[in-house]
Amino acid sequence: MNHYRLDYSEIDLRVGLEIHQQLDTKTKLFCSCPTLLSEDPLKNSVIIERRLRVGKSELGEIDPAALFEYRRGRVFRYVAPRDNTCLVELDEEPPHDVNREALVISLAIAMALNSTIVDEVYFMRKIVVDGSNTSGFQRTAIIALGGFVESSQGRVRIQTIALEEDSARKLSEENGVVTYALDRLGIPLIEISTAPDIRSPEQAEEVAYRIGMLMRLTGKVKRGLGTIRQDLNISIKGGAKIEIKGVQRLELISKIVELEAYRQYRLLQLKEEIMRRGLSEELISEESIKDLTEVVSKYKNKLARFIRETLDKDGRVFTLPLKGFRGLLGFELGPNRRFGTELADYARAWGGVGGLIHSDELPRYGIDEEIIKKIYDTLSLNKDSDAFIIIIDQRNKALKAFDAVIKRIKQAFRGVPEETRAANEDGTTRYMRPQPGAARMYPETDILPIRVTKELIDEAAKYVPEPFDVKLKRFIEDHKISRDLAEALIRSRYLALYEELVNKLKDKVSPQLIASTLINTLKALSSEGLDTSVIEEKDLIDIFTELAQNRFSKEFIPDILREKIKDPKKSIGDIVSSLDIRILSLEELDLLIDKIIGENKEEIIKRGERAFSFIMGKVMDQVRGKIDGKIVAERVKDRLKNLLI
Repeated sequence: MNHYRLDYSEIDLRVGLEIHQQLDTKTKLFCSCPTLLSEDPLKNSVIIERRLRVGKSELGEIDPAALFEYRRGRVFRYVAPRDNTCLVELDEEPPHDVNREALVISLAIAMALNSTIVDEVYFMRKIVVDGSNTSGFQRTAIIALGGFVESSQGRVRIQTIALEEDSARKLSEENGVVTYALDRLGIPLIEISTAPDIRSPEQAEEVAYRIGMLMRLTGKVKRGLGTIRQDLNISIKGGAKIEIKGVQRLELISKIVELEAYRQYRLLQLKEEIMRRGLSEELISEESIKDLTEVVSKYKNKLARFIRETLDKDGRVFTLPLKGFRGLLGFELGPNRRFGTELADYARAWGGVGGLIHSDELPRYGIDEEIIKKIYDTLSLNKDSDAFIIIIDQRNKALKAFDAVIKRIKQAFRGVPEETRAANEDGTTRYMRPQPGAARMYPETDILPIRVTKELIDEAAKYVPEPFDVKLKRFIEDHKISRDLAEALIRSRYLALYEELVNKLKDKVSPQLIASTLINTLKALSSEGLDTSVIEEKDLIDIFTELAQNRFSKEFIPDILREKIKDPKKSIGDIVSSLDIRILSLEELDLLIDKIIGENKEEIIKRGERAFSFIMGKVMDQVRGKIDGKIVAERVKDRLKNLLI
């Protein structure tokens, strides 16, 4: 039984998706630079540095997310490769005319999603506060409203479809300096936002797949890691709308929804426990923070190395006493996630510290029972009911971190705080920043409105993928695959790959084999307990390409896939070479057949016409997987015919 799975109808789970997909155009959205990433962005590049500054809006307000980034005081270093960036990316030149190709592709996707296309396209500026846009905003335009996508659990409405520019890609972050490459900045991006109609983790993943597949079938979107990103908006009854950014792997979506729903559910339980204990917010304040450096330093030789090194670099030991909180800092919120973990995320984000230590996880880090007792006594706390938090760092950083930690603890008295979180690879999430304010869009004055003409619509219609029922009929009638297999393909994440492989290799590899491998073989490997998620589309393309070149026979496909799963770093070519499964030439086959016949002449004469099965079995024992069985049968028959005449 899954410990983290809940009754989603009972907790009223609601999920909305924001899917961002790069379009496969020749040039960027607002200039003529190519949409290719640099293999070495630091080579032959211009490098500039900037800092984020904040200003008040027309209403005299400061965006909370912008204020958060400003207070972090980071420097943004921008690397602009000369081959695929220009003054537009550096925000030193106004945007050029909108890329017509990108607009046409976006309209085609909107038509496929049954959306209503706008009469005129107006670009807006959306405030971006993490430094990933040199201008401090992203140019975006709504091109369609409404529409829907079907799922096995019901129809999910589309709210908006937008065309926008992609952000710069982050290369590194170190010592308060964030380095971005500008080669990705300006690549056309379509954003599809669904209504919060999704009611289960599985439906979220299915809808993301459906939309992604539909875009892929236009043949006009980019592929590969980083070209499609999913953001999730998740809430439950009594919780809050949490935005989760940057989910790149489709198969991670259901896990993230499951664990975020559980996290919110547990935070509500934490609130109930806080209320049951009758704890007070007023007792938690900056005034109660104590500097215990001198107390803890007496035990320096016992402490973990990272604590000793921090103390040696002018680090101080600050503690926050928490009356009545024993057990609450270790309150589970998910796999390897506790309430203390949430507090540590806030401390890192706001104070730039390495983390924090809390009493519910002690003894640990060399802080033994003797030191724990000393801290409890110094803070006048009861070990059976109270708790404390330790942050070890330079004074200003530690106090900044504690300011954020205290605010987050007080939020626990009210339940689930609204925030933006980042996805982790294990399906958990971490605090990223506050959610931006509502007023973050204003008109783009450098770009003229674009009238959506009949000519544009007609051009877009060419890229709208064929309906799934038409595709199903074509697979059955033209590709000669069974209805069951065809229906499985239509539902499969490999649908677009199947069509690509058939179009590329139809004269050399049968559609039936491609379909069966993508559906049946991979399923069989999963049932063996193997992790087929490590097999990438490129691996499957390589397998069928090498098969078409007669490097091995189809019988060896499962073996090659097994080896790939065992060692994902090995290429398909290397695996084929290591397995020694090259195709036999006809000359080699004939020599082998003659040898086996020569060794079994008496038995052949004795068996007569029935000798075929006998010899065929012996030959296949040695050549299975190295040459097609039909060819073997033909050559064996010819050789036996000459012997038995």
